[in-house]
Amino acid sequence: MPEISSDGKKPDPAAVAPLQLPADRQLVMRVMPMPADANGNGDIFGGWIMAQVDLAGSVLPARIAKGRITTVAVNEFIFKQPVSIGDLLSFYARVERIGKTSITVHVEVYAERNPADLHVVKVTEANLTFVAIDGNGQPRLIPKA
Repeated sequence: MPEISSDGKKPDPAAVAPLQLPADRQLVMRVMPMPADANGNGDIFGGWIMAQVDLAGSVLPARIAKGRITTVAVNEFIFKQPVSIGDLLSFYARVERIGKTSITVHVEVYAERNPADLHVVKVTEANLTFVAIDGNGQPRLIPKA
């Protein structure tokens, strides 16, 4: 891992980027939780993380469906480690399946912790299914690529 210089030079962001983030998935969102997102123990609410995963998971299906989509299932959701205030969360998505009207996506969430001694950990992963819908909220076919 490249070290941040102590000679006063501003570090090149590419040189200090964590090397452990996945390269075989698409970065679809990045967010830093704030104190209002924390519970009484100081950890970030699981529901807040779930909402962010739903938003991040919808990016690729919305592009593929070329229009309106809705979440129809959270097939799996695993909290691997707690998330803390100040963690920089990166959401990576990969399309698992494209059906006639639905798209299933796998989302992985990584936390970048302690910028002075950068540490990256996977904190959450989930599988969600989205359905393409028309203006009346009814399922519609996903356009061919």
